[in-house]
Amino acid sequence: MPIKREMMVRRDALTQVAINETLAPEPDEGEILLQIESFAVTANTVTYGVVGAQIGYWNFFPAPEGWGIVPAWGYARVVASCVAEIAVGERVYGFLPMATHLIVQPGKISTGLFRDMAAHRQPMSAVYNQYRRLQADPAHDAAREGLRMLFEPLFLTSFLIEDTLRRAGYHGADTVVLTSASSKTALGTAYVLRERSPQVRRIGLTSAAHVGFVEKTGLYDAVLPYDAIADLGGVGAAILIDFAGNAALLHAAYAALPGRVAQCLRVGVTHHDTGSETGVLANPKPVWFFAPDAATALIGEIGQEGFNAAVAAQWGGFVAVAAGLVSVEHGNGIDALQRIWRTQVAGQAAPDTGFVIRL
Repeated sequence: MPIKREMMVRRDALTQVAINETLAPEPDEGEILLQIESFAVTANTVTYGVVGAQIGYWNFFPAPEGWGIVPAWGYARVVASCVAEIAVGERVYGFLPMATHLIVQPGKISTGLFRDMAAHRQPMSAVYNQYRRLQADPAHDAAREGLRMLFEPLFLTSFLIEDTLRRAGYHGADTVVLTSASSKTALGTAYVLRERSPQVRRIGLTSAAHVGFVEKTGLYDAVLPYDAIADLGGVGAAILIDFAGNAALLHAAYAALPGRVAQCLRVGVTHHDTGSETGVLANPKPVWFFAPDAATALIGEIGQEGFNAAVAAQWGGFVAVAAGLVSVEHGNGIDALQRIWRTQVAGQAAPDTGFVIRL
């Protein structure tokens, strides 16, 4: 059997890593062995580690006490199968560990996807347990696999944020303010807002170093550096969407919009090292936006096919925009993974570069 390599991180110190090497397991009846081809490492990947205990991301791929295996989105190939419906050689896309191999127990198998039915994964949302079968996946584009890994999981969150806010009438607000405006989820959200709710003004907040990049995207009506957040004083009722997870930044935004924050959604923690405990804030209190719950609710209303079609209608246009904004950098091997992981944890990655790892 081949060697299985996986990267583990300390749950309380994400830059501390360890490489575990074992023989790749052989699948039992009802199981398949996936060889992981590639996966993306983004700020969102780091978020999985930052909130791993709070939201349950550590539970997908178990590790020894105190350690965790961070999930990522990527591609894999079936290299051994004890499931009649799934052949060796088939390729899939989905939620994977930072590793070379993974055993899954396919169930609810259809032409386009299957779900890992391993007992430890069942408490988590089905969104993370599904694997797309590329041979029958209408979203698959061989020329843009890198962009899919980097953006598609985040874009689904972006789509659902806009859908949820639009259905709520934007809580009476006419402006949406997005922190960490250069982040991939913020870019996707700004795109969907522009396309589906063009009447709503979009203001991006970002670091001074990233203002030029964010302006170049053309996705925002206005872009402000964080040190000019007081300029929000001229804005009326607004929705805050916080991708940064920076408590001081949220306090500053509330102070700049006294009594005019219609809702505050917390989505990410790109500023995870700054402290995210908000303490006392004026109403409305920030609420976490959990995309799988929003997806389940919308699918229940419009059906899986309707949901897939609605997302696809926006994804095609966005990925064309993203292709002009971000270059894909490929890293090969465990050493590259460790370097890129630490770069992302430190928040030092340039917004115009996306990282894909091949182990």
